[in-house]
Amino acid sequence: MEQRTLGRTGRTVSVIGLGTWQLGADWGDVSVEDATAVLAASVEAGVTFFDTADVYGDGRSESVIGAFLRERPGHDITVATKMGRRAEQLRENYVLANFREWTDRSRQNLGVDTLDLVQLHCPPTSVVTSDEVYDALDTLVAEGAITAYGLSVEESAQALAAIARPNVATIQIILNAFRLKPLDEVLRAAADAGVGIIARVPLASGLLTGKYTAETRFAADDHRNFNRDGSQFDVGETFSGVDYETGLAAAQEFAALAEAAAPGVPVAEVALAWVAQQPGVSSVIPGARSPQQAVANAAAGSLPPLGDEFFAGVRALYDNRLRAAIHPRW
Repeated sequence: MEQRTLGRTGRTVSVIGLGTWQLGADWGDVSVEDATAVLAASVEAGVTFFDTADVYGDGRSESVIGAFLRERPGHDITVATKMGRRAEQLRENYVLANFREWTDRSRQNLGVDTLDLVQLHCPPTSVVTSDEVYDALDTLVAEGAITAYGLSVEESAQALAAIARPNVATIQIILNAFRLKPLDEVLRAAADAGVGIIARVPLASGLLTGKYTAETRFAADDHRNFNRDGSQFDVGETFSGVDYETGLAAAQEFAALAEAAAPGVPVAEVALAWVAQQPGVSSVIPGARSPQQAVANAAAGSLPPLGDEFFAGVRALYDNRLRAAIHPRW
């Protein structure tokens, strides 16, 4: 699989990575055996980048990854984790003492002395713009707890503020065919600064697989059930903030565009390839709940260019169906 430089980390990672929120059992139950099988299938398919967080399954995702990698000494896999949501998202909680506590926990879960990449986990804007926060992160690097840091953000404006900081290595942001605002400025600014872009929620929580219908039901402990109104965390994380019924109609239109551009290729692969083919994207991190899904996701990294007509069609779909509700918010 194509390898790209992950911003200021200097590391090379696969253009299709693996997001492991699902492996923390936050999308319904996933056994350790099934989670390990997903990791193994991903690596076999060429994935060299895992993204996790200290709150995915309260550390379960990190621990599963740590156990998996300990059985593979000499692996060439970069692991990015996240911190900042083990306490209320208030500026006063983003301090060095907490950072040390949270990174110590992640290091223990992953079984490493130094974390490859730590990202602040969708912090409020007051954190993104705080000099003291970046000073604390620089201290963690100096102490050897982390090699590099970045931010996972909700809004394009937050991304632009973080990119301006000299030691921010990466920005993680939602980017998919239903969320185009980062294409306006964020990707270009990141490329100019040498900051990596990690594209999350690339399938709009599954909408862009084309498999969902009005009759689809999600488990009670699946965020696609309990967070549609944004009551637990930013609603933009669930279906990219798109109203479900609106998203179903848009997904049908996207599927038709995908079939015209890449006949016979699964819709999900085309959706992932669209993200991967955006200039400035370092890695795309779809989740997977089965080895088969992990392999199919990785295949998107090998699709040929989708073409200008397809890209224009995606833009028209967004402008006509989604822009008014989505673009001003994120």
